[in-house]
Amino acid sequence: MEILIKNANIINAGFTKSADILCKNGKILEIGKDLIPQSENAKIIYAEGNYVFPGGIDPHVHMHLPTPAGYSADDFESGSKAALRGGTTTIIDFVTPKKGQILQDAIKERKEEAKNRVIDCYFHVSPIEWRDTMEQEIAQCIKDGYKSFKVYMAYKESIGLNDDVLLKVMKAVAKYGGMVTLHCEMGDKIEEARNQLYAENKRSPKYHSLSRPAKWEAQAVKRAIELAEQAHCPIYIVHVSAKESLYHIEEAQKKGQKVIAETCPQYLLLDDSIYEEDFETAANYVMSPPLRKKEDQEALWSAIKSGVVTTIGTDHCPFTKEQKALGKDDFRKIPNGTGGVEQRLNLIYKHGVLENRITLQEYVAITSTNAAKTFGLFPQKGQIAVGSEADLIIWNPGSEETISSKTHHMNCNLNINEGFTRKDSAELVMLAGRVVLENGKLTAETLRR
Repeated sequence: MEILIKNANIINAGFTKSADILCKNGKILEIGKDLIPQSENAKIIYAEGNYVFPGGIDPHVHMHLPTPAGYSADDFESGSKAALRGGTTTIIDFVTPKKGQILQDAIKERKEEAKNRVIDCYFHVSPIEWRDTMEQEIAQCIKDGYKSFKVYMAYKESIGLNDDVLLKVMKAVAKYGGMVTLHCEMGDKIEEARNQLYAENKRSPKYHSLSRPAKWEAQAVKRAIELAEQAHCPIYIVHVSAKESLYHIEEAQKKGQKVIAETCPQYLLLDDSIYEEDFETAANYVMSPPLRKKEDQEALWSAIKSGVVTTIGTDHCPFTKEQKALGKDDFRKIPNGTGGVEQRLNLIYKHGVLENRITLQEYVAITSTNAAKTFGLFPQKGQIAVGSEADLIIWNPGSEETISSKTHHMNCNLNINEGFTRKDSAELVMLAGRVVLENGKLTAETLRR
């Protein structure tokens, strides 16, 4: 199908430009003034007064994640539809094998679980142990195009790695040209603190936060950087939430070490005072790492502006009120996670661009381009350029809406951004040259995918 976007105000990470965009066979065919479609059946879209962004890329989501509280609320179909309504056209999820399972078998299973998605989906692969065949499995993953390996320094009782195993993984990944992605928290200290608080009858949601202090995130970040330096391995640190963590990341970057940092909207917009509320409210905000102080928020915004933090994911992993209630008498049983894939672009636009924290070009960089470059999707994704995939958002900066669990499209009956207002929206979204969202509604093209 051929689509011509007229009078587009194109926003890329490196420049802005007013021009027409001609798309054909899933790609951007031409960018220029007064373009004429090649086909008389071409669809013409008029974009005056709106921005045109490259499709959003969320590098950190957990759809259909198994937990003791049941699967996370969004499967790949519902979660990808919610993402699309917010302007995200690509997500990167995770392959987490069972103990003893070959990585390639786990990838095959996860891809089957994701078959009902309506947007593009890629995967990080998570080694959760070290076996004699692990180096060969990692090498095969990289050969097959899976170059990012997610490891956990927390959750030692299930999927987390001790330092000796983490170093082995880093060395193997570095040897074959991949990158290690890290959840950085001092898992052993946290587990001890959690159990001690419970024994002291301290069981409400605020103790989730108190058992995972910022200093233990920062210590884990420092340790991860040290191990990566030994292994000569590039690393990507997910959901950075603490000011102290940023110090270690920036120091490593100054020395030339390849350390890439991500944060999430919740750490930029919310703070830990919410944990003082009643259980029903506070439990909704139980996530790992937990929300921090207002000074951490401002440090994160500054780190985005300076380029220390280069991507914004969501760690999208929503649970229902009923699932959260399973931890009513034990904060350790509250499922960790929250939804955010639908509102990521809106929230960062409003609180970043409209509040003059970042420019439009920086906005595109942190919500799309940098993730594409980091995870090998650039130049096909993450930019508006001839030859790139026609993943495009026509963005209406004049619309206004209040975020609510009653109207959002995530498969969840709560929303941590409840009551936030937004003054913008993805009015039309294209994926691989097809219009998949128009006037706020999914199109037949989407549903046929």
